Amino acid sequence: MDETLQGSISKFTLPDIFQLLANGRKTGTLGIQKEDDIVMIYFRQGRIVYAYGPRQNRHVGQMLRERGRLTEDQLRDAVETQSSISLSKRLGQIMIEKNYINRVDLSEVITEQIRELIYSLLDWDSGSFKFYDNQYPTREEITIDLSVENVILEGVRRLDEVNRLKDLLPDYDAPLKIESLGSDRNRDISLQTDEWNLLARIDGRKTVQQLIDESGLGEVKALEKLAALKLAGLISLQTESISERDRLDGMINRVAGLLEDYLKFRTEQTLPLRDTAGVTEGRE
Repeated sequence: MDETLQGSISKFTLPDIFQLLANGRKTGTLGIQKEDDIVMIYFRQGRIVYAYGPRQNRHVGQMLRERGRLTEDQLRDAVETQSSISLSKRLGQIMIEKNYINRVDLSEVITEQIRELIYSLLDWDSGSFKFYDNQYPTREEITIDLSVENVILEGVRRLDEVNRLKDLLPDYDAPLKIESLGSDRNRDISLQTDEWNLLARIDGRKTVQQLIDESGLGEVKALEKLAALKLAGLISLQTESISERDRLDGMINRVAGLLEDYLKFRTEQTLPLRDTAGVTEGRE
């Protein structure tokens, strides 16, 4: 992959593009455009560290005021100061210098702002993209550290359009398998309990419909979870036949992992993923 990675979103979905950059541990900027809306997402070693869109709906000052960290008068004063000195100086930095907020306050709202921006992109079905290898258009004083898989999982959790979800898993009779993890990259995933339970049922033989029926979640909820796991690169369609021995070996390994994780979950009230996919809980 190099700086010529570009194309149409109608041919390559954004989750697919994110996965390419994550798997390649790429550093650089992904530019995404849909009509007159442009978003820039910065990657470092395959992880999302910043994102910016000129047409973001909620800005830092507004979010701080909504959280009760900033008064209306303080926000107005900071905006006026920014206008009088230089628009190139970040509003957040001005508010820190005036002791209206601290860096923790600013970091929290920037993280939320970036999450919301990226989530809003996941249902784009048209537009274009281009990746600029090892290029950053700006230097940001505050950056974040998000795994691509977690962003995709949370973004798809927010999709409530059944038809959109069905597009992601159109063949209900197709079996699903757990994707193996390459040796060159560790995954950093935070799964919910029902997502973990679904993942534990996937053995390369059960179809989408069987998994939906067994989940007890209902069609829409189960479809949402399976679609999220697929977009995050944790599962895929099973296109090869597997032997009975391979199936039994996989079940044995999966049961051993489930037992270990169940005991850990009961004692720590956490739910790390330690299955045959080689996924471990880590940073967000």
